[in-house]
Amino acid sequence: MADSIFTGCIPALMTPCKADRTPDFDSLVKKGKELIAAGMSAVVYCGSMGDWPLLTDEQRQEGVRRLAEAGVPVIVGTGAINTKSAVSHAAHAAKVGAKGLMVIPRVLSRGSSTAAQKAHFSAILEAANGLPAVIYNSPYYGFATRADLFFDLRSRYSNLIGFKEFGGKADMTYAAENITSGDDDLTLMVGVDTGVYHGFVNCGAGGAITGIGNALPKEVLHLVSLCEKAAKGDAAARRDARELEEALTVLSTYDEGPDLVLHYKYLMVLNGESEYSLHFNESDALSDSQRRQIENQFTLFKSWYSSRYPN
Repeated sequence: MADSIFTGCIPALMTPCKADRTPDFDSLVKKGKELIAAGMSAVVYCGSMGDWPLLTDEQRQEGVRRLAEAGVPVIVGTGAINTKSAVSHAAHAAKVGAKGLMVIPRVLSRGSSTAAQKAHFSAILEAANGLPAVIYNSPYYGFATRADLFFDLRSRYSNLIGFKEFGGKADMTYAAENITSGDDDLTLMVGVDTGVYHGFVNCGAGGAITGIGNALPKEVLHLVSLCEKAAKGDAAARRDARELEEALTVLSTYDEGPDLVLHYKYLMVLNGESEYSLHFNESDALSDSQRRQIENQFTLFKSWYSSRYPN
């Protein structure tokens, strides 16, 4: 693969809040360092998990800068309401020493237009100044990047080295069959926590970007390691990977829903990390039933894991 930054397991960081509901960048950097020390290969900031629509461009860029200055290998999300803003994030990432880009499609305005998306992607990749990048494909953005557009862009921007797929199994299979499998310099990134086994074993993925890995880094790193072994034909690892992914199903499925940040911040609180107890909008909150469900499932998973892997 063209660059090792898009390998292994990469958590998409959430943005902790201070009491006044402004970003707590000290806690952000602390968490980034902890996750790298735990064995993560890099972090993503600021994607959907980081609440990018709720932050100013200046706040997002401060978070990126602080992470990079602290020596945390950071991949920068370029989600924005217009191309000019997305280009600014790409240029800033290159300037402050970020390690890669997660290129988000154009949203709201002409989002379904392939021509508009081609211009949007091109502007970001140009501004990246050679920074390695993957296109982030997700049904939530209302646009599916297909092979013809991907290779059109790659023919002009060699820093486009991969594809992050957030869609379901059929989408990931399409990406593997039509985009990433034909060139060893391209990598497929699993973009959803429910697709780790399918991505690595059935689609040849080179890495996974995770949400649940913020709260359960050891266990998610274990899952990725098993999947990597299973992808090489290890029968025992194949069995154990499927078992572990099934045990994580409920917690991982939160990654697919609109309340993913609320759920995963609450898991952090259950881990004792109170800096994740607040959200930028005071009205953003889980219901009592949602909290009880996540508490029960978190307890169940941890009990199962400690019983299954006592050492």
